[in-house]
Amino acid sequence: MSIRAILSRKASKTVKQELKVQEKQNIEIGDSLAMERTKLANERTFLAYMRTAMAMVLAGLTFIKLFEDIVYRGLGVIAIPAGLGIAYFGYRRFTKKQETITQHTTAYTPTSPVHAEVAAQEKKEPAPPR
Repeated sequence: MSIRAILSRKASKTVKQELKVQEKQNIEIGDSLAMERTKLANERTFLAYMRTAMAMVLAGLTFIKLFEDIVYRGLGVIAIPAGLGIAYFGYRRFTKKQETITQHTTAYTPTSPVHAEVAAQEKKEPAPPR
C-alpha cells in the first residue's frame, strides 16, 4: 500500500500546502543565516588587515630599535608607514562593505510570517469546493 493510497486527496493537498510553507520558511532561515555569515566574514577580514598592520608596525619598530645597520633601520622606517597604510586601507574596506551589507540587510523582507498566516487562515476556513 503506497502513501498516496493512504492519504486522501484533501489530506495530501493539505500536506503539500504545509510543506510549501515550511520550505519557504526554511529558505528564509537560510537567507538570514547567509547574511550573518557575510557580516562575520567581513569582520574576520577586517581583523586580518589589523593583524597584518600591527605586525608591520611592530616589525618596523623592532628593526629600528634592535639593529644598528642603516639597511635595517631603513627597512624599519619603511615598514611603519606601510603598516599604517594597511590599517587605513583595511578600515576603509571594512566600512564600505559594512554599509553595503547593511543596505542589503535592510532591503531584505522576510515573508515567512505572511505565509504562515495564510496557511493558518486556510486551516480555519476550508477552501470552497471547485
